[in-house]
Amino acid sequence: MGVSGDAPARQIADAVAATRRGELIVIPTDTVYGVGTRPDDPSATARVFEAKRRRRSLELPVLVPSIASAREIAVFQAVAERLARASWPGGLTLVLPRRGPASSWDLGGDPDTIGLRMPSNALARAVLDHAGPLAVTSANLSGEPPATTCDELRASFGDAVSVYLCVEGPLEGPSSTVVDLAHGAPRIVRAGAVAPDAIARSLPRGEALLDSRPSP
Repeated sequence: MGVSGDAPARQIADAVAATRRGELIVIPTDTVYGVGTRPDDPSATARVFEAKRRRRSLELPVLVPSIASAREIAVFQAVAERLARASWPGGLTLVLPRRGPASSWDLGGDPDTIGLRMPSNALARAVLDHAGPLAVTSANLSGEPPATTCDELRASFGDAVSVYLCVEGPLEGPSSTVVDLAHGAPRIVRAGAVAPDAIARSLPRGEALLDSRPSP
């Protein structure tokens, strides 16, 4: 199932219902299209890895509808609060220690951490508001660039995805900036939509922003 333009409530409801069954959906975000499902069902997250041909050493990030929902599944200390309030909703992923129900989620990668982001896209937020947090990663086969149109998405994933929520025209944007807050001082591990200067300005006075990206 797919939709272009403004999705009626029924199609958003179909997407939410699909995730509750552990099926895959495609949704637009403020950066790129994402493919995802419920994070608490290991058979569901396994379908994401299979559909993307993604290595399980790479952790699936999780999209959240609110800061409050993020606090329920991750350790939110002062720095996380400041960065989330400054850049959410938007293109910033925070890597945080897991807590609560997320401690047992099978997302691949490090079982002690979780990458969280709250998107600003209205369709994504509508789905998240009803479904709760979802494990969502860029909608592309591993090693290929993210798909920018519904036709490209269908060519990549076909019937492996139950519901496609697509917008009119190509969706292109930078990936989210990823900041690791789980291993000491804040550290940029991927450059993206939010500039390092903006992140640094949001940190408490005296808190350094480290950068582990390779030198150009």
